[in-house]
Amino acid sequence: MASQDWFEKDFYRVLGVDKSISQADLKKAYRKLARQYHPDSNPGDTAAEARFKEISEAYSVLSDEQQRQEYDQIRAMGSGARFTAGGGGSGGGQGFEDVFGGLFGQGARRGQQTRGGGFEDVFGGLFGGGGGYGQPSGGFRGFGGPTPGRDVTATTSIDFLTATRGDTVTLSGGEGRPIQVRIPAGVTDGKKLKLRGKGEPSPDGGQAGDLVLTVRVDKHPVFERDGLNLRVNVPVTFAEAALGATIEVPTLGGDPVRLKVAPGTSSGRVLRVKGRGVTTSKGSGDLLARIEVAVPSHLSGAQREALDAFVAAGTGENPRGDLLAKARG
Repeated sequence: MASQDWFEKDFYRVLGVDKSISQADLKKAYRKLARQYHPDSNPGDTAAEARFKEISEAYSVLSDEQQRQEYDQIRAMGSGARFTAGGGGSGGGQGFEDVFGGLFGQGARRGQQTRGGGFEDVFGGLFGGGGGYGQPSGGFRGFGGPTPGRDVTATTSIDFLTATRGDTVTLSGGEGRPIQVRIPAGVTDGKKLKLRGKGEPSPDGGQAGDLVLTVRVDKHPVFERDGLNLRVNVPVTFAEAALGATIEVPTLGGDPVRLKVAPGTSSGRVLRVKGRGVTTSKGSGDLLARIEVAVPSHLSGAQREALDAFVAAGTGENPRGDLLAKARG
């Protein structure tokens, strides 16, 4: 999502919160909505899926302190600005010149710009430079060669699966022109991609600026990234851990795999599935399944009697004995 779109999207309204909300309360509000509209809870409901994506997009921006500050500042500027200042002419799209033109009393006069319109009309008038005043263009007062266009920053949010596999996204550039951006496989949250020549055009025929795109990756409800590896917590019953079992473990975007849990497996043990992590040009990672022994919250009478008999038949070994001895030094 490019920064220019922030003018039109009220992320606080999307999450149903006030602008002064704390990060902790923001997280609570997001989790409540995410549980309500998650696709797994609403199979086949396209409206719920769209709502979930909207919620994730809003939280991705507001949960990041720096992005939230930028978002608030951009929204405060008003809906007349856009993140690209290209264009000019009689029907040119609005840009930063619309904002700064109002501040300095110059520029932003659509249909009256003689040299393409933009920053040169504002700052050129202040410092005697080119653009709109009959001065020769090409750097400060016409010296030093053509003026390069300014770089533009934007942000886009993608889902976890897309980030691992890569994809092409479309951004809205200056004057509404689409910009195709290839997201590489394995991209991480916060990664910055630079697109040469996709920024603001030069006011006097020089090289265009660059587009610096920050990629935000939505969190996954099951998997986490660890370099090229994927981590997942897999619950097993006490009986499966004690006696051993063959269990199914989910994979990202694919069918589950079957893993053997050895008898006597404790919580925290990690089972590795080769090659089922993230694949990039640098190689492929693994799927790391961390075993968690699930303790039942309620026992029937028969189950309790069976466990009492199990304890009575035990050796009386204290599993914390070694820990306590080490703690005493």
